[in-house]
Amino acid sequence: MDKQISIEEAVAQVKDGMTVMIGGFLACGSPHRIIDALVQKGVKDLTIIANDTGFIDKGIGKLVVNGQVKKVVATHIGTNKETGRLMNEGKMEVVLVPQGTLAEQIRAAGAGLGGVLTPIGIGTPVAEGKDQLVIDGKTYLLEKPVKADIALIAGTKVDVKGNVFYREATQNFNPLMATAADLVIVEAGEVVEAGGIDPHLVMTPGLFVDYIVKA
Repeated sequence: MDKQISIEEAVAQVKDGMTVMIGGFLACGSPHRIIDALVQKGVKDLTIIANDTGFIDKGIGKLVVNGQVKKVVATHIGTNKETGRLMNEGKMEVVLVPQGTLAEQIRAAGAGLGGVLTPIGIGTPVAEGKDQLVIDGKTYLLEKPVKADIALIAGTKVDVKGNVFYREATQNFNPLMATAADLVIVEAGEVVEAGGIDPHLVMTPGLFVDYIVKA
């Protein structure tokens, strides 16, 4: 099966109202070409799960500024003042999650777990409405798995089978998100033939990747 598709075919997979995971950290390791195409398409009412909302003119921030996002689940707003404005004005829902907790929630979804236990957030608004368990005298929150309809990730080098290598810090959430969505599209900086990536350097196995878009 040829996993390579056009940018137009890729964005056609994203429909109004979908929950979409987008990899990266302050736009480093994000699928910029796909994001730009989504802005042009105008798909709306998206729920975005990401580390942050980037900048007003880069990465996920472009979708926020263009009014295409109804909800953001992230670890921080980032340097996007528009996210803060929309949140404060009640025009976009923003759910802030401790960074390690969000990473573990995504990992739990990918691993088929029922959730993760963490002491982070006990005694704060983060704990409101959540189940709490006492284990060996210590209280933990039960954080449920987080998954998405689609994960949009970015890889430095991807072979035609979908095996992915990420360079240095561009891993940022990408490997986790690739396991926790119904459909996974990777934007590849370079596409190589099968065997073109040393097996020891494969960070996301191709079985997780449905489609490849050449960046």
